[in-house]
Amino acid sequence: MRIDVLTLFPEMFTGVFNASILGKARDKGIVELSTVNFRDFSGNKHNTVDDMPYGGGGGMVLQAEPVFGAVEHLLQQAGEDASKPRMILMCPQGTPLTQKKAIELSGESHLIFICGHYEGYDERIREFLVTDELSIGDYVLTGGELPAMVVIDTVVRLLPGVLGNEQSAITDSFSDGLLEYPHYTRPADFRGWRVPDVLLSGHHAEIEKWRRLQSLERTLVRRPELLENADLTPKEKQWLEDKRKLLDRE
Repeated sequence: MRIDVLTLFPEMFTGVFNASILGKARDKGIVELSTVNFRDFSGNKHNTVDDMPYGGGGGMVLQAEPVFGAVEHLLQQAGEDASKPRMILMCPQGTPLTQKKAIELSGESHLIFICGHYEGYDERIREFLVTDELSIGDYVLTGGELPAMVVIDTVVRLLPGVLGNEQSAITDSFSDGLLEYPHYTRPADFRGWRVPDVLLSGHHAEIEKWRRLQSLERTLVRRPELLENADLTPKEKQWLEDKRKLLDRE
């Protein structure tokens, strides 16, 4: 996979792209990570990339020209035979990032992220360039760099060969629509707090059953709205109903 980030602050990505899972994935050649400073495509002697909005109003608006110029430069580099990239605009108005969306994007061969830093974007960027608008939450940040880093991390860790244990990504919270079950490791008894006996039993079927119920209960308590779209068996639905009544009485 190739990932390019259009940003006015490429130095923000240096540590992130070279550390931890992303750094290892890059070293293995699984993903190519690069940044482009779209100020280099401003097309004016002052290298400005923003201007006042037509119609008045506060703040400055990111111009279309430098963004289109940077993208066209990347497409030219990739060549005519390259697959069409997904153009992702990081924006508070975008669709909320989900694990499902991350899985979808992990199947692409080329992603281009656009990070702004002003009041907004020239609407023609949205209308004629962008394929996806993504948000990481209902709040506003100084720019799109931090959100882009979040999305890139969620996507890259899903690529084959990135994680040491491929099962890790499969069992992550939200991968099946539910929150993940609790984990324990040695020692089995820490300050009197013991690991549940079933995890020490070696009985894999019982362990899987326990984990599933723990996942259901944790989702019920912390994110009950996720259960509305979860794939549940009739027995699990009844178990949840009984558990809900029990919690209501407590």
